[in-house]
Amino acid sequence: MLKPVQHKKIPHTRDCITNIQNIYLNVLFVVNCLRIKNAMKRTLIIVFTTLLFNACSKNDDPITGCNFLLNVGVNVTINLSLPQYNQLNFVSNPVYIPNTGNGGIIVTNTGTGFAAFDASDPNHTPSSCSVLNISGLEGICGCNDENKYSLFTGQPLENPSLRCSLKAYRVEQSGNTLLITN
Repeated sequence: MLKPVQHKKIPHTRDCITNIQNIYLNVLFVVNCLRIKNAMKRTLIIVFTTLLFNACSKNDDPITGCNFLLNVGVNVTINLSLPQYNQLNFVSNPVYIPNTGNGGIIVTNTGTGFAAFDASDPNHTPSSCSVLNISGLEGICGCNDENKYSLFTGQPLENPSLRCSLKAYRVEQSGNTLLITN
């Protein structure tokens, strides 16, 4: 009787190719354990291989490869009556809140609610240049590539090759108070 293939664990790897290799070896094991003819085995292996390679693409999971930002706890309360947050009472006036999240938080009144995003560029390792600067309704990275993001949606602008959107936080409004959490 055949023994299952032992796979090496690769720590902190989300690599699709590694996952495909592991699944492929397990499929081979199962197919070899079944008492079926060689022609059928080949057909099953080809079908599974085709399915696995087609299931793995760069655009399937926008989170894959977006591992620069830490998953830090965020729990911020904002009083919209305070002068430093008064701009949030009007649509399209983002406000930067330092000392929370990875690089601070940017909050925007979208007109239909509030959006809050981490102010650190998710396509960079955190550094002094990766904190976004607010320019109108855009967050612009201070690094050389000057990545731009919408402060309404968190989506990258002008560069379709960017894999990661801004890290969003949950915003709950109760009267004049906003609670931002993750």
